[in-house]
Amino acid sequence: MYLYSKLQSLNKDISICFIGCGKFISMFLSQYNQLQKIKISTIVDINIEKAKLNCTNSGLSQKTIDSINFTNSLDDALKQNIDIFIEATGDPIIGTEHAVKIINNKKNIIMVNVEADVLCGKYLSDLAKKNNVIYSMAYGDQPALIMEQIEWAKLNGFLVVGAGKGTKYHPSFEYSTPDTVWKNYGMTDEQAKKAGMNPKMFNSFTTGDKSSIEMAAVANASGLRCPNNGLTYPAVGVYDIANKLIPKSAGGVLDYEGQVEVISSIDENKNNIANDLRWGVYIVIKAQNEYSRNCFKEYGMITDKSGNYSAIWRPYHYIGLELAQSMYVIAMDKRATGQTNYFNADVVCVAKKDIKIGEVLDGEGGFAARGRLFTAKRSVKENLLPLGLSSGAIAKKNINKDELISMNDVEINWNKEVLKAREYQKNLIVNE
Repeated sequence: MYLYSKLQSLNKDISICFIGCGKFISMFLSQYNQLQKIKISTIVDINIEKAKLNCTNSGLSQKTIDSINFTNSLDDALKQNIDIFIEATGDPIIGTEHAVKIINNKKNIIMVNVEADVLCGKYLSDLAKKNNVIYSMAYGDQPALIMEQIEWAKLNGFLVVGAGKGTKYHPSFEYSTPDTVWKNYGMTDEQAKKAGMNPKMFNSFTTGDKSSIEMAAVANASGLRCPNNGLTYPAVGVYDIANKLIPKSAGGVLDYEGQVEVISSIDENKNNIANDLRWGVYIVIKAQNEYSRNCFKEYGMITDKSGNYSAIWRPYHYIGLELAQSMYVIAMDKRATGQTNYFNADVVCVAKKDIKIGEVLDGEGGFAARGRLFTAKRSVKENLLPLGLSSGAIAKKNINKDELISMNDVEINWNKEVLKAREYQKNLIVNE
């Protein structure tokens, strides 16, 4: 039975709690008045007045806002009768700590916080299974939408050759900072401020940090492989995906059959390409026999020149506007909209500039370092610094621009839950 049909016979409300009430959650709130049987019980935020303002700006009535329990304490929220917690702080350290506490209290959790998921997701997912609760990606975010396409393909017997998303990328953007982000992103300071967009967070989209994080999440959920040396961002329009997002051995750009990759909406001269996929997601599938190849052709599917590979894409993702899907799936189908199953991929730090001894790094989207997608095996073997651990890390030596940053290069004030999670995941690699 489809979810909406099931919803009509659901005889109780789905009680939810948000942790963090920023842009993503504000988008969900704008849909809230139209949603059935979802009830916001609690919102946890360090700035309660700003959270209430976001609720107002998203269209909630004062009566609805007054019915919500606002608190700055997760412990207070855990005392409530809540079905699903949504972690949306965006902080990988705090998010991991919150997730552990929620899971150990035997509550379901949706991780809008992809940063925490990539840093510690395998540990958190396994902990959720141990506690018989659901740990889920957030529908509306690109990783969950890509996983939906991958699962569809695998269920129907297709080989998934490539999967990923689009973005606006140029090599020069890798050195973008919160001070230069809006020009690179493609809007004015005034437009960004009016939309309530955080420059550091949106700089992570521009530099490639977020793309690396999201592709790590997909690799860790699906088992797909990472490129040899990080994402390459070929400029590819949608009608050429089947020609390009295939293995090099077949005339494409992928290192492997079964790999994640991100495509750019602009070329090397920063010109917009035709039919770009800046806001969307895609997969490439391969026909397993001649009959399937003929079906691709007969039914008008977009394929490569050989006819073996076909591309499927979704042009947009609606971010928080689609988040209710995860809530309904968890509540009615008792499953996740994507979850971490492996520790295949990690996002490691590359210096954006010369870093001096004693300098404090500022994490994703900041001034000091950018993220690059590597295999977890390489990250562990070379003892590289994960991007999610870089905020607040102190350089113990001078680090050159464009140099990979090692764990030995920095001093970290470890959070005990994150340390436990990273050691757990490291041991999965070491013991293979």
